[in-house]
Amino acid sequence: MQSPNPAPRKDLRKLSLTKSPSRKNVDVVAPVKTSRPDMTNTRSVVEQVVKAVPASQALLITVMPRGSLQIAQPARISETLLRSYARDHHLNDRLTWAAIIGNKPVKARETLGDDHLFVRDYLQANGFEYAAAAPLRSPVIDGYPGAVHLYRTAEQGPFNSDDLRKLSEVAEQISETAERSRPPSGAPEDDKVTLTPRPQTRVFAFNKSGEQLLWPEEFAKMDQRLRDEMAEQARAWLGRLNGELVLADRVQVPDSRGDLWTFRLVSYNAYPAMGEGQIALFCMQPSCAEWASVKPSDLQADPEVARLVPAMKFMRQEFHRGPTLGEIARQVHLSPFHFHRRFTELLGLTPKHYLLECQINAAKVELISGKKELTQIAADCGFAHQSHFTSRFKQATGLTPTRWRRQAQDAKRA
Repeated sequence: MQSPNPAPRKDLRKLSLTKSPSRKNVDVVAPVKTSRPDMTNTRSVVEQVVKAVPASQALLITVMPRGSLQIAQPARISETLLRSYARDHHLNDRLTWAAIIGNKPVKARETLGDDHLFVRDYLQANGFEYAAAAPLRSPVIDGYPGAVHLYRTAEQGPFNSDDLRKLSEVAEQISETAERSRPPSGAPEDDKVTLTPRPQTRVFAFNKSGEQLLWPEEFAKMDQRLRDEMAEQARAWLGRLNGELVLADRVQVPDSRGDLWTFRLVSYNAYPAMGEGQIALFCMQPSCAEWASVKPSDLQADPEVARLVPAMKFMRQEFHRGPTLGEIARQVHLSPFHFHRRFTELLGLTPKHYLLECQINAAKVELISGKKELTQIAADCGFAHQSHFTSRFKQATGLTPTRWRRQAQDAKRA
């Protein structure tokens, strides 16, 4: 891991963070009249971006639930560029965070400065002199934003204001296409069953003092006990680093109802993409339905992650009968050991946790319907018996099935 730039030109924590991502990209500059790219085919998205705004390289970057940034597209990309970003420069990618937080297109040199690590050791080291980025609302998973990057060589020259307007327009089209490709919110296949509505933004960042740095207005709408617990856990985890570069784990945080919220918590001793100092990222766990909505084509630049997508779909279809790890691993032609290790590393949760998420979500749907007894729900959702169901449900949600159903019915009537 590279050390942070000792004299960054701008600290993202000093930018205005009061606007949360919305369905309308209100901060993007007015679009210009230009031919509308065909964004119906996700496999051609990157090619269409370059047609709209000439550049040597276009990338789609996404915040992922495992706790940082990654390149999602295109499939054809320099191995050196991909590896250097995945190894070190996702930690230095202040360009993406500046576009996301500012909710507008930005240029690397104006945002980062000429001597920033991302400019010097990533862009210039890979033959590029200029870069621009525009925000994407949720390129892969709802609530996890991203950005489209464009890179140019010295011969191609810098990006101008007209380029940024066109890039902004194309980014908005990509966001709209990604949203249309997912199941509509509230549809049965979405299974977003929670006692308290989850916020539109699913990732939050804390510094060593426990101050939340991203989208404070969105964060302020969340349950007070939940916010206090997140800040306390952030301080505790950053205090445990003791020289470690990164610590990560799955954590559950209770709200005032006792409902547990599941996060991937990643604490960094240094995360230059957000400025100087230690940073703890809380990434809310997507539902099994949200994971299952991911397509291999959404992550073309990362064939390892794309390879695991069929396994998630298989688990969601077959969870009720309790498929074995070996059976799941065979769906993607891996050994059980290798599958478990790569699934956990690349997605930030274990196959066991994903299967349990499928079971719990299905049980919540049945509990809300009120048509079945607990014994029948336990059997239908793949639990050995009712007491096993009760134990695992409380472990996952903080409440017994009976209490959860009562609270869900009260919330529905409210």
